Amino acid sequence: MELALWFHDAVYDPKAGDNEERSAALAKRCLGDCGIARPVAEAVDSLILATKNHTVRAGADAAVVVDVDLSILGRDEERFGEYEEQIRREYAWVPAAVFASKRAEILEGFLARDQVFATQWFRSKYEQQARRNLEASVRALRGRSP
Repeated sequence: MELALWFHDAVYDPKAGDNEERSAALAKRCLGDCGIARPVAEAVDSLILATKNHTVRAGADAAVVVDVDLSILGRDEERFGEYEEQIRREYAWVPAAVFASKRAEILEGFLARDQVFATQWFRSKYEQQARRNLEASVRALRGRSP
């Protein structure tokens, strides 16, 4: 899990749709070069790929990795706001209206889940704040008052 977390955003290009695949390939190559057993490298690959759509199908380890990746959603309002500003800067090349619509869709997808976080620990620590943050961000993106 730790190796997956270290490598999961090793390749990050906001204009690319294959960052996770490229990060996973880099991890496998680096781990192989270091003599790490192939099954370990393949497990790391699988965990990194779980962060692509933030879905947990590969078991408990994937749930933890995905929840760590999503934990920013449940941070305090100020930190979450900084994160949203960082995301907007990363996608500055996208027209504002398109960005707002697509970002709102992504955030609404998290709100539509029964639970944002897969593990009990992350749910108890971050779920309520994450939902407040996501709802506020969607309202702002959709141009609605609180």
